[in-house]
Amino acid sequence: MKRTMVVIALAGIFLVGPMEASATVIFSAAGADTAAIQNTVDAYRLALGNPNNGNNPGPLQSGRREINWDGGGPPVIDGTPAVTPFTTFQNTRGATFTTPGNGLTQAAATGGALSLSTINPTYANLFAPFSANRLFAPTGSNVTLGAFSVPGSGGAVAAGVQGFGAVFSDVDLAGDTTIEYFDVNGKSLGVFDVPAFTGNKTFSFLGIIRGPNESLIGSIRIVTGTDPLGPNTNESATVDLVVMDDFFYGEPQKTPQPSSAQLLGLALLTVAAMSRFARARIRR
Repeated sequence: MKRTMVVIALAGIFLVGPMEASATVIFSAAGADTAAIQNTVDAYRLALGNPNNGNNPGPLQSGRREINWDGGGPPVIDGTPAVTPFTTFQNTRGATFTTPGNGLTQAAATGGALSLSTINPTYANLFAPFSANRLFAPTGSNVTLGAFSVPGSGGAVAAGVQGFGAVFSDVDLAGDTTIEYFDVNGKSLGVFDVPAFTGNKTFSFLGIIRGPNESLIGSIRIVTGTDPLGPNTNESATVDLVVMDDFFYGEPQKTPQPSSAQLLGLALLTVAAMSRFARARIRR
């Protein structure tokens, strides 16, 4: 019998480290094929909101953005050279990705130019796409960083999103593949584990939705598996190699800037606090 794990829960499950008490909702699923996670992915899309805004410039007040790495129209199978920063969707969909490694590539598991199997032939039987044909992966590192901006601004106008989720291929070991979320000021909102499912060409999904009164997500940090992809890096009982596929996130909203009155109020509070501190020292 095919085994499938699905979780939709309040924050606290698959969470590592401290996190503020919140109404954040987690969407999580893993299984042997795309069908095992499809219902959870569709529920997450619905939670983010309709429509899929595609490449429409912002600012827009509702909807979501999606990236499937497949080139639009007939799916593309040839890969792209690894680069960082990865700015293909910076202007059109308000997302910029970087890695501390060599770069990020859109590539099929096998069958096309620059496919992952050209890095290591064993990868042809390890990974599979959620949406044909290409996957997304860092090279020279297993860390991917993402930041959001208003679509159409060329990355110049910082933004936050209500939620971000991603599909992963071949997560075998629990606790090694994670997404860390940060608010628009860079404060960590928690590290969340991507669910594991043993086997090759399996699928996992993790996404969160922030509550209506909670801070937006300004950036993310994704760790895929235990090791970077490489010609001499093969899976084992202790080495888990993981790649990504479709990304989903809420419509990027411009990061609120403090008003002149707020800045003045903050300055007055600072002066008052310093004055009280000085008076207290004099009394001593």
